[in-house]
Amino acid sequence: MYGSPPYYWPGAGFPFLLIPASIRIFSSIKKPIMIAEEKITQLKQALRGKLIQSLDDDYHAARKVYNGMIDKCPLMIAKCTDVADVITAVNFARENDLLTAIRSGGHNGGGLGMCDDGLVIDLSQMKGTNVDPDAKTAWVEAGCTLGDIDHATHAFGLATPSGIFSTTGVGGITLGGGLGHLTRHFALSIDNVLEANVVLADGTFVKANASTNPDLFWALRGGGGNFGVVTSFVFKLHQVSMVYGGPMLWELNETEEILRWYQDIIKSAPDELNGFFAFLCVPPGPPFPEHLHTKNMCGVVWCYSGDMERAEKVFEPIRNFKKPALDFVGPLPVPAMNSMFDALMPTGLNWYWKADFVNDLGDEAIAQHIKFGSHLPTLLSTMHLYPINGAASRVGNQDTPWNYRNATWAMVIAGIDPDPANNNKITEWAKDYWEALHPYSAGGAYINFMMDEGEDRIKATYGDNYERLVAIKTKYDPANMFRVNQNIKPMIHESVG
Repeated sequence: MYGSPPYYWPGAGFPFLLIPASIRIFSSIKKPIMIAEEKITQLKQALRGKLIQSLDDDYHAARKVYNGMIDKCPLMIAKCTDVADVITAVNFARENDLLTAIRSGGHNGGGLGMCDDGLVIDLSQMKGTNVDPDAKTAWVEAGCTLGDIDHATHAFGLATPSGIFSTTGVGGITLGGGLGHLTRHFALSIDNVLEANVVLADGTFVKANASTNPDLFWALRGGGGNFGVVTSFVFKLHQVSMVYGGPMLWELNETEEILRWYQDIIKSAPDELNGFFAFLCVPPGPPFPEHLHTKNMCGVVWCYSGDMERAEKVFEPIRNFKKPALDFVGPLPVPAMNSMFDALMPTGLNWYWKADFVNDLGDEAIAQHIKFGSHLPTLLSTMHLYPINGAASRVGNQDTPWNYRNATWAMVIAGIDPDPANNNKITEWAKDYWEALHPYSAGGAYINFMMDEGEDRIKATYGDNYERLVAIKTKYDPANMFRVNQNIKPMIHESVG
């Protein structure tokens, strides 16, 4: 009489009885979502990968993302294994008017690789890589992590610049910009993308590079996941196998002196020298010395990617300025540098992020940094200043959507803790810190460091490039199908999403 089970509410975890043979789901705005069972069966049969639904044993594990503060319950998760799966999933979502999220590594702070009551196109099974050592390029599928890329390229003594955690997904970090330890030397990830393959909202598969769909290619390099599902990238690689890097820490009462000195160094340093400033609590375990455990300190995480024979010479004036309380700087393989903090920040911690671009550290800004950086709310909470000058600054503001090429840093304030009971504490600290610093910022923010902060913040981030992004969005996704992101709304569908 009622058709075959299961009938369910998304995420509820139990059968919902006496529902007709079509699956009926109600979203958070009480709009019914009706999908016939035979359509879902057809989708399962069409996918080489697995379709996960809310009653499946692996559903709750599959919907978890890096930020434990995000708790979203999609209707389905399509674990795609190839481009054909992605095309199938996109067509199904469009034909059934389903909210659609695209997930690569799941690191996004705002949880924008997941959605409620919709379809998640999960690319994490698509991990193919192919390195051409002669051309110094790497073809990389969008489900790879940065660790997967490092593994593939390091065998040839090559690397591409991106990130500081090896667990980060290549798709999200690249489409948002991609900064990390090698940014000052080799620029942003988007500056090293040579080509991308994309499934568009209408299900077509296209290539985007400097000569084929150049408008789409421009938009993908910093415009986020607004324009389609990128299934693979081709990256330019650089000859770097070893770096000289690691953290130096100083006492908290030396912060003002260290910040002023650090600002001078990073503004005049050769491109090969990178270092991000941080406030932190020293982790209570090896390799950190016991007398520093849980101590609130300031520090710089250095990475020198030039000639290793010159590394000690480069660091002589750094070490001679003021003896650090801890000096873990030395020669490291690139994969070791890029995975140094993985164990400290496992998946599932609760995060709240706030961000800005920064040009200068004046007296007032330094005073606010000391005020909030001296009172970290939890052991893992932190503030980082990532340099984006050097090579990254020599790309034009209009060459990619990234509109802050003249900024010195991308700042992120991160409240972090494993206990959900501390979510309010870390959120309020991050917001208060940001409110105090924002008047001294350059405006806008790195979109990969933003939570769900509204359209005005997105416009401020893209500045003069925003209208061009709107035009390209209108061309490639006029119905705003891909809107679970830092959304750029198409012109003819302002009310969509």
